[in-house]
Amino acid sequence: MTTGTAGDGAGPTHDGAGPTRGGSGPVRDEVGPAYDEVAELYATLFRGELAGKEAELAAIRQLVAAPPVAERGLPVGDLGCGPGEATELLAGLGVRAFGLDLSAGMLAQARLARTQHPFLRGTLTALPLADGSLGAILARYSLIHLPPVQLPAAIAELRRVLAPGGLLLTGFFAADPALGDTDRPVPFDHKVATAHRWPVDTLAGLFRAAGLTETARTLRAPLPGERFPQATLLLG
Repeated sequence: MTTGTAGDGAGPTHDGAGPTRGGSGPVRDEVGPAYDEVAELYATLFRGELAGKEAELAAIRQLVAAPPVAERGLPVGDLGCGPGEATELLAGLGVRAFGLDLSAGMLAQARLARTQHPFLRGTLTALPLADGSLGAILARYSLIHLPPVQLPAAIAELRRVLAPGGLLLTGFFAADPALGDTDRPVPFDHKVATAHRWPVDTLAGLFRAAGLTETARTLRAPLPGERFPQATLLLG
């Protein structure tokens, strides 16, 4: 998802997040405009949605303990930041954090509410960031709208910008055997744009193929208001 939540959720600028990568061109994707239309409502409905999700919060604390962040001070990128709630949470943990999103409307909400944090526009398949410039990456529900055929390219981009020894944490809708899901991603009618729920092992395999090693995972049943199981993968 262009934003970061588990809800049923001009060219790239720099804003001090690290050297930009030339030649990425304008950002074009139908998902961005779809989130633009609901950005203000979305920011209101999902305000504080991370509170009380202790397993995920623990994983985020583990993320920012990655040596390139804790020892070298490299920034943490909240990629697919939406209105910036997780960006603010990361900064509150004492690290340099910035947000990136495809949706101009979501970025407007983030900048309005969180003026002290940098936010930039970009796409996961062509990140406007230098190789190895991030100490850690948070990608909460940021990959769910990509067609499965595009996942390897997006994961390769995430690996490209991650510094050696860095960590990546991704959250996503997990496959549900009770719905007949097997070992393949399944599209569903997300309220903003078509999304996919992923078998955890299948998605972990794509990261492994890109050279990232799984260090931890979580998988939980849907909470009230959620339709599907939710999962995270921590990789480095």
